[in-house]
Amino acid sequence: MRFIHSFLPSLLISGAWVVSAASSWSFDDATVTIQSKGAGVGAGAKEKLSPGNALSKSVSLGATDTLKLLLTATDGKKAKRPHQAFLTLTDPTTGLEESFVLSVKDNGKGKVDLTHKDLPIQFLTSSNPIPASIVIGSFGSSTPYKSKVFDLSVTRDPNIPLAIPQKPVRYASEQEIHHIFHADPRSPPKIITLVFAAAVIGALPILLGVWATLGGNANHLGKALGSAPISHTLFFGSILAMEGIFFLYYTSWNLFQTLPAAAVVGSVAFLSGSRALSEVQERRLAGLR
Repeated sequence: MRFIHSFLPSLLISGAWVVSAASSWSFDDATVTIQSKGAGVGAGAKEKLSPGNALSKSVSLGATDTLKLLLTATDGKKAKRPHQAFLTLTDPTTGLEESFVLSVKDNGKGKVDLTHKDLPIQFLTSSNPIPASIVIGSFGSSTPYKSKVFDLSVTRDPNIPLAIPQKPVRYASEQEIHHIFHADPRSPPKIITLVFAAAVIGALPILLGVWATLGGNANHLGKALGSAPISHTLFFGSILAMEGIFFLYYTSWNLFQTLPAAAVVGSVAFLSGSRALSEVQERRLAGLR
């Protein structure tokens, strides 16, 4: 009986250790390989990784090299796919941390490739080796795993300039901005206006001559004004007013001043012109030309 009481605590401790070991994430069959550009498959320096034991020497990643990490994630003693698996790099000087996701299959086998273009600019300019850790975790009660596996030494080609990105824009006061607006629209030179005005005025005698030749009769002016004085007066006045509006638009008015006035004058010209043309038609039907 005394033997059982003395053996029971040891049995419980052993059982607890077994349960703890069975419910912890880890990895197995892990290797890190530095493959140079142009080298064949499988070529390159290969190092075997083990949980809890970091490599004694740094892993050097050149400008044209590719770091290939292979491992098998395990939950206890069983290969299993975790919810998350990363290769995490941490700058010992600034504390900057960057994680690279491992592509893991259902059988727990995962891999990640790493080149210079994948690294932040801070890692490329760091003069000290960068600690690299493996992080594995998932849902459930299993204890996640995180431990350093090696130091990464990044070596650059001195002949290739490093493209340092510009600092991000911050919300702060900026320098005063002076806008340069386009100049306001200007009328054409006056000489062009005078030339076209002279052409219009010079065409008026020709127009009057053609009108007289085609049978225009100025003697009917009194009859027209007597039959529809308001219509003829408003129609002729609206034509002159429209010309005046165009002149004001050319000299001083803008478009928003011109359009309302042109709409009013145009409406008057349409209504009065309809009545004036009706009066002219009545005289022609009566045989007066």
